[in-house]
Amino acid sequence: MKYILQLATLLSLAFATLTATAQNNGSNSPYSRYGYGLLNDGGNAFNKAMGGTAYGFRKGNELNQKNPASYSAIDSLSFLFDFGLTMQNGVFKANGRKIHAQNTSIDYISAGFRLAPRFGMSLGLMPYTSIGYNISQEKPIQTVPTEINQTTTFSGEGGLHIVYLGFGWEPIRNFSIGFNAGYLWGDLSHTVYNDFDDNNINTTQQLYRTDLRSYKIDFGAQYSFLLSKKNKLTLGLTYGLGHDIDRDAVFYDQNIASTGDIHTDTLTARNAYALPHTFGAGVTWEWNKKLRIGVDYTAELWSKAKMPGEITEETNGDRHYTCGTGSLTNRHKVNFGLEYVPNEDALKWHRRIRYRAGFSYATPYTKIGEQDGPRSYQASLGCALPISNAYNNRSLINISFQYERMQPKFKGMVSEEYFRICLGLSFNERWFMKWKAE
Repeated sequence: MKYILQLATLLSLAFATLTATAQNNGSNSPYSRYGYGLLNDGGNAFNKAMGGTAYGFRKGNELNQKNPASYSAIDSLSFLFDFGLTMQNGVFKANGRKIHAQNTSIDYISAGFRLAPRFGMSLGLMPYTSIGYNISQEKPIQTVPTEINQTTTFSGEGGLHIVYLGFGWEPIRNFSIGFNAGYLWGDLSHTVYNDFDDNNINTTQQLYRTDLRSYKIDFGAQYSFLLSKKNKLTLGLTYGLGHDIDRDAVFYDQNIASTGDIHTDTLTARNAYALPHTFGAGVTWEWNKKLRIGVDYTAELWSKAKMPGEITEETNGDRHYTCGTGSLTNRHKVNFGLEYVPNEDALKWHRRIRYRAGFSYATPYTKIGEQDGPRSYQASLGCALPISNAYNNRSLINISFQYERMQPKFKGMVSEEYFRICLGLSFNERWFMKWKAE
């Protein structure tokens, strides 16, 4: 009972922390205006240092949420608790201009332990998407007899979060299955504000709002086998369930007079959202408990997912807020990662340091008009430093450095570069060990 209370306390603090920081979500990108915003690909600090590779990773001292089948490998005596955050500097370039923006965001909070032989569980919280941008542009709408300028401001905030509970089971030797069942929630908010330097022209404001609540279910499987005494191969498969989301999108069209009077026209798109079917496959090769190399491929079928669409107007003046498919495109991602540790059981501290590297490439899931959004290229380097004391030498401080470039398809669009420092604490405590007094 003591361990259950400790776990409940940790998760309550985690939920409060993640909720309090939801508005500071780590996004300044204008591309978060489209779709659900910027996607968070999940994973813990060790995944991030290896380019996000995960589907074939399976160790007793790691929490790998990207393939829940791995929970069956959690060590029988351990309680695992992971926490991670990212500090980033973004550089945005377009038409010869350059803008810098800094953010700090919480990446994940998770815990896991073994419930029974070959049966483990994990639970945690993490962001799913993030929205954050503020862009203004000014243009003249009249030059004679007097000049009148219009200032248009595009802004957005919010994002989606997931709290999940997952289980992994090894029904037969070397073959494991698992699932994560999550609750998805968040607010999506976009605003277009038009102001004029002539008081005789009314200010206009269009607001797009969604309060989204739904479920998310992901399945995983892993199969491991020995190629030789020192060589081990693990194959991993994942599937994320796609489904419609029974939530509405609301559009508010406001006309604001100089007297302060506001006229609002409200339109609603019913059942306007959906999640995509997602498929993943990966393979990891491990040599002599020193080196492991993994490759993953992911396909997300966004093109068939519903999203709010255009405001249409009939000949009689009636307007409608529509939804449908076609505003998103299928996303494909490839990850590669490797890790090397001289000797994970060595007495000398420096020989237990884990060195990591990786890269990834991803196509966009959003469209800008009729064109696909920017592609993502990412490279990472990192290490895991053991935390040593008289009682525990299995916990780790995970550090990684990431560079990501968001490259648009056409000139004139905004290109983005991100420089990130990712920090993670992986606590591996022996909560379930029985001590014997002599």
